[in-house]
Amino acid sequence: MIIQKIVLGSNPFFDAYFHADLLGKLIFIGLFILSIVTWTLIIHKVRVSRRVKELAVHFQTAFKNQAQQPLSVEYQRQIHREFSHPFYELYKTLRKHTLEVLNKNRAFASNAQINLPAGSSYLGSSDIELIESHLASSIASHTQVLEKNLFILSTVVTLAPFLGLLGTVWGILTTFSELQAQTISNTNQAVLHGLSLALATTVLGLIDAIPALIGYNYLKNTFGDFRREMENFANKILSVVELHYRKVETI
Repeated sequence: MIIQKIVLGSNPFFDAYFHADLLGKLIFIGLFILSIVTWTLIIHKVRVSRRVKELAVHFQTAFKNQAQQPLSVEYQRQIHREFSHPFYELYKTLRKHTLEVLNKNRAFASNAQINLPAGSSYLGSSDIELIESHLASSIASHTQVLEKNLFILSTVVTLAPFLGLLGTVWGILTTFSELQAQTISNTNQAVLHGLSLALATTVLGLIDAIPALIGYNYLKNTFGDFRREMENFANKILSVVELHYRKVETI
């Protein structure tokens, strides 16, 4: 009893919860669950964003050191179940489709009896555009993975204040209902309990919505910047490959 009085006296949210009716307690629980989901998602996505940036820098260094052979870059991939490796996957996409096009062009030249140096083939303008489209598709796919479940934060931004407002309206409604049923001596207690529910749920709704709004905007901007970094890296590796394999057109 003593511990319960200390808790109730020191925390108005616990006081409001323990004196609320069933619907009021369900609203409290819903807001508490939204808070847990919000912070869990924010922390996870921040960890993901930092990790993929570290992996990106690591692979950029490896590619820069081996740019003389752009299709034979040796890289020891760091495997982690929680984190993808967008830059490495972009390189794999580039290498896969570039080799396919080079092999196709080599086979076409052989069938057409075109004399080329042994083991050589070239990329035309249409080949470069084809590879670029595959890279763009890969970038969109990785961006979608990084931004997965961000809609939950935007949903909390809208849902939490409405849930808090529901608690406010319900608290005021129960207050007037109890005022009609209670005697004059119990009137103050009934008013306090109802207003406590109304104000506590409003505050909790805002406490849920504000971090969700900040986290959503921060993560959206972070992943948007990383998408631009992926596009820049894709253009860089494509230009290196183009420099090595594009056929020089003479007039």
